[in-house]
Amino acid sequence: MRKLLIGLLVMAVSLMAKDVSTYLYGKYESADAVKQALKAHGFATVGEYDAMGDPNYHIVVYTSNELKAMASKKDRGFAGVQKVLVDSKDHILVLTNPDYFVVAFMQKDLDKNKLAAVSKRLHAAFGDLTPSKQKLKESKLAGYHFMFGMPYYEDMITVAKGSNLAQKLEKNAGSRVVFKLPLQGAVLYGVYMDTPDGEKYYISKLHQQKHCAFLPYMVLIEGNKAKILNPKYYLAISLPDLSLGQFMRISTTPGHITNFFKSLFK
Repeated sequence: MRKLLIGLLVMAVSLMAKDVSTYLYGKYESADAVKQALKAHGFATVGEYDAMGDPNYHIVVYTSNELKAMASKKDRGFAGVQKVLVDSKDHILVLTNPDYFVVAFMQKDLDKNKLAAVSKRLHAAFGDLTPSKQKLKESKLAGYHFMFGMPYYEDMITVAKGSNLAQKLEKNAGSRVVFKLPLQGAVLYGVYMDTPDGEKYYISKLHQQKHCAFLPYMVLIEGNKAKILNPKYYLAISLPDLSLGQFMRISTTPGHITNFFKSLFK
């Protein structure tokens, strides 16, 4: 009995310590082939663009019925999409891992069955996928923050309040809107930040072109508020291997991102 209890304890500790990779690497395919594979396995492409304005880094944004159902809960809209980076420079696909981002964003509202269905079909669509070295412990995902005093998922920044927020955003952002995803009671947008201090600047400063699959930056309009994930949270959870020293290279970026989205609602 004692050996059995010890074995169960070891197993429990092992499960708690499971690493979850931020990204998944797949065999290179064209953007059109990626979209076809997604469609064939029950996913819907909602937008695409050249990240950082560079055609070598083309991102396809997709969703599914499962993702939309989970993301329709209050404050969970950011879980509504996943992304595939078609990296033509290194000839590789880089996929955001739903088992990482959806868990981090859904937290206590996670539907494990829906997530399992998404992951299963994603692997069927792209075959053998290699986990990235960028990862976090599964037990840390839902309550992630970079370090003491840094924001959590729920510490979103309200960039606008009032009525007609979607109309203002679409008018001011124009062609920079990469995707629009209607949800129950909310709308999720992805917007290309093409300013001098935008995504091209901070991704280059961090040398993370290969892991820019988390772009474009997103804004959630829910009720009379427009919210973004705090950049100190979203950049850190999207690039978990980076040190504080590396993030200090872009110390002004969180403010620039926040101000950029505020400007889109004026």
